[in-house]
Amino acid sequence: MEYVYGALLLHSAGSEIDEEKLKKVLEEAGVKPDESRLKALVSSMKGVNIEEVIKNAASMPAAAPAAQAKHEEKKESKKKEEKKDEKEAAASEEDALAGLSSLFG
Repeated sequence: MEYVYGALLLHSAGSEIDEEKLKKVLEEAGVKPDESRLKALVSSMKGVNIEEVIKNAASMPAAAPAAQAKHEEKKESKKKEEKKDEKEAAASEEDALAGLSSLFG
């Protein structure tokens, strides 16, 4: 992750992202850079419009998982209410039957 952060730091400073600059940033941050990871990251970032990627990442709905969780909570709450209603209905039927039986017996 620190490799990506270093690349983003170089980008935000308006500097070209290359292996030497990224290596210096990582060393200054106290990270011992791995040459193969440096090469892989720099080569994978060639031709990538970082501003566009950041803009798209920022516009992605982060609330989707929260909305899903809320939906699940509503389902569970509804199930609990249905069970409660069933219990109340059964109890009221029993009360009614008990009332009727007291009339006859």
